[in-house]
Amino acid sequence: MNKILEIKDITVGYETDKPVLKEVNLSIFENDFLGIIGPNGGGKTTLLKTILGLVKPVSGSIRFFKGGHETSINIGYLPQINRVDKNFPISVFDVILSGLTAQRKFFNYYTNEQKNKAKQVAQMMGLEAFLNRPIGNLSGGQLQRTLLGRAIVDEPDLLILDEPSSYVDKRFETDFYKILEKINKNTAIVLVSHDVGTVVSLVKNIACVNEGLHYHSGANISTSWLEKTYTSCPIEIVGHGDFPHRVLEKHEGCKCCNSDDE
Repeated sequence: MNKILEIKDITVGYETDKPVLKEVNLSIFENDFLGIIGPNGGGKTTLLKTILGLVKPVSGSIRFFKGGHETSINIGYLPQINRVDKNFPISVFDVILSGLTAQRKFFNYYTNEQKNKAKQVAQMMGLEAFLNRPIGNLSGGQLQRTLLGRAIVDEPDLLILDEPSSYVDKRFETDFYKILEKINKNTAIVLVSHDVGTVVSLVKNIACVNEGLHYHSGANISTSWLEKTYTSCPIEIVGHGDFPHRVLEKHEGCKCCNSDDE
């Protein structure tokens, strides 16, 4: 599987003597689904901003790849709801369509093909009945689906989701995650969430971020790891079927499941 992003030894800080992230390494591959968890102030949002190019590392490097060659990639981004101005006078259709702005030539209108594509995405999000509705009149879940539509309409190589469950309609939550599974067939996804249960039931790999980064690959528990740890951490519950469960090996500075998130 081809690598699309490589982070190597990055240190990021807003103050030179106090790094938020220190010597972080991470690789993301095509069709990966990476969950990022960690304590409040651990650096999860800073890591996203660094990937998006909004924050420059003090040291280290970030490289992007497509088709095995180093180049730029198309990144879709679903921000936290508290960063969205719901009073801005714009419709659902226009928000989704704006995700294609990079394809539009200067001063040119959107093409019929682009408009049809936006309508197809709106239908996928279950928003075909709300195309002309102002975003200020949407529920939290409807707004989330609108912003997700904007993030994927340009068919990104990587989709970044920052706390998406923080404003999802509960009645739509299952459908929302089914949509993510469908998107993941063609797009790598990075999901930051404080909802550890949701993360472990969805993702393929997990990164614990708390100044450093510890990577947990896959969901399988090795026999050697069990033999090494069972005496100090006995397993008392085993889940089968659809019940989400995953055991992550403890690592230095691990506070990922013991604190509120950013």
